[in-house]
Amino acid sequence: MNQTIPRLFEESVKKYPNNALMWEKNNSQYSSISYNQMQKLVYKFAAGLIKLGFNTGDRAALISEGRNYWVMSELGILFSGGINVPISVKLDELTDLKFRLAHSGCKFVIVSETQLQKIRKIKNDLPDLEKIILLDSSEKYETDEIFVDQLLKLGEDYLVKNKDEFDERWQNIKEGDYANICYTSGTTADPKGIILTHRNYTSNVEQASKILDIPESYISLLILPWDHAFAHTAGIYTLMKNGASMASVQLGKSAIETLKNIPLNIKEIKPTFLLSVPVLAKNFRKSIEKGIHDKGTRVEKLFKKALKFAYSYNKEGWNRGNGSQKFLKPLYIFYDKLIFSKIRENFGGRLEFFIGGGALLDIELQRFFYAIGIPMFQGYGLTEAAPIISANVPKKHKLGSSGKIVPDLQLKICDEKGTELPIGEKGEVVVKGENVMAGYWKNEKATKEVLKDGWLFTGDLGYLDKDGFLFVLGRNKSLLISSDGEKFSPEGIEEAISEHSIFIDQVMLYNNQSPYTAALVVLNKDAIIKFLKTNNYSVDEREGHEFILKTIQEEINQYNDGGKYGELFPKRWIPSAIAILGEPFTEQNHFLNSTLKMVRGKITEYYRNRIDFLYTQEGKNILNHQNLTIMGRLCQGE
Repeated sequence: MNQTIPRLFEESVKKYPNNALMWEKNNSQYSSISYNQMQKLVYKFAAGLIKLGFNTGDRAALISEGRNYWVMSELGILFSGGINVPISVKLDELTDLKFRLAHSGCKFVIVSETQLQKIRKIKNDLPDLEKIILLDSSEKYETDEIFVDQLLKLGEDYLVKNKDEFDERWQNIKEGDYANICYTSGTTADPKGIILTHRNYTSNVEQASKILDIPESYISLLILPWDHAFAHTAGIYTLMKNGASMASVQLGKSAIETLKNIPLNIKEIKPTFLLSVPVLAKNFRKSIEKGIHDKGTRVEKLFKKALKFAYSYNKEGWNRGNGSQKFLKPLYIFYDKLIFSKIRENFGGRLEFFIGGGALLDIELQRFFYAIGIPMFQGYGLTEAAPIISANVPKKHKLGSSGKIVPDLQLKICDEKGTELPIGEKGEVVVKGENVMAGYWKNEKATKEVLKDGWLFTGDLGYLDKDGFLFVLGRNKSLLISSDGEKFSPEGIEEAISEHSIFIDQVMLYNNQSPYTAALVVLNKDAIIKFLKTNNYSVDEREGHEFILKTIQEEINQYNDGGKYGELFPKRWIPSAIAILGEPFTEQNHFLNSTLKMVRGKITEYYRNRIDFLYTQEGKNILNHQNLTIMGRLCQGE
């Protein structure tokens, strides 16, 4: 039998017809829609597309926030034999949006209210675009627009006479047929359209389900953008296959308002697990620590004592409470009941674990969440692999690693010549399996560069340990390269510096065959001003600015020999020169991509003069005139 997404859905509808598939909050509370009810919507939507002239192999873009209609729309596109082009709602650059729609040749666009104006502004320059389907009602409709309710009615009428033809269409879809074209962030050139087949998805869902038990009672609030491969596969389809349910975040009038709904929605939905990325993990931790701090000095001291004990007791997770430490279990239970269980109540009280992906997760963060009783299990993948390659799970995990390789996937570590390396040696992560993409849409050159004899060359650096756990060290392209040619991945150091400092929000290390490593640093303005005032400095005086810079230098020095974190990283990769930046890395200035990873090439290019200055005698001193000028501006208008 062809293992397609429609068949995956149909099998789940048969097994779990009355289970809640999705939860959505439109008014004062969440309400659910069952597998059976979603099936009826999907049929109508798909039939409506067919009635409008949508043919097998046609492409439709889906640009919407996560909601019931997101899943209905994707499944509708796939049941009609089409290919979905999921696009991030964060994509505000109209030329980038136009490129994706034109390059994929989208015939239809399905769009939410907040995204409609983007399409209206560019549609006149999209000759392939025939129809725009609005998921929300509008005061007026242009001639090429149709409201989703009208489309569903068209589909309902079509199915009365053409149900057999409709069934034949979706049942004839082959597992090798294209399901999605997912565009990369395009950080170095035009974005590449990653072609994922039906079997890419269904095989990865099977792989995920083999390593992680998903009872039908499980529910997750899908916080991450649904167009991202991680939320798409690990959230939507893995839950769907297992009869479990997913909830969407309540939409606000703005992106900020929607973000503010997350803590409340977590308490309402009471999820059993959550998908997370490092940025979210840091925000959750800051919120927890602020809540503890607000309870007073006594509670804060007790929390820190409990945390320190838990770190020692838990070790790397798999070896927690081993040996003589088993006698300390009653004390751990005491701390858990007194402190940690109260924190978990803020996550709904049922949360068992997080699955972390998207980027490297600092081991300190992993230890923190493990200590409070909701472990954040790190996984690894990339969209080209649909995306899951490895994961830590409750039954098998090792903190600091990216987990065990999923079943039915071959993985090897290769040197620059493509030769496989032995266990423990660092090289490029290379994989082969049914979840590996078909290639890049209309880009044969790029496809040949990464797909060789069925093997996907990921461009990520890593190694396997003797226990079979994968350790991913970062992108090959982001490696620091010293003057003698030695290479090192910067992500771990960058994460540690920003995690352990209240002043540093973001940091990018730079070393391109240079005599030493330099750093571009983004500061937390509120923390700086508060620190200055606490230490009786005026925010306008140079003396205070020098005091802050010296404090930051002292923090960095803690990573050198003899410092608090001196054993974590080789000294040569710790920054010897620091540039303070005047603006953060964001998606808006294109210094972060849609998955919130730094676009190193663009940052380096933009700050070339600042970087060159760091390799002068004056620039090496943190109290240089450039840093002092930026500090002065940061403290202005507080």
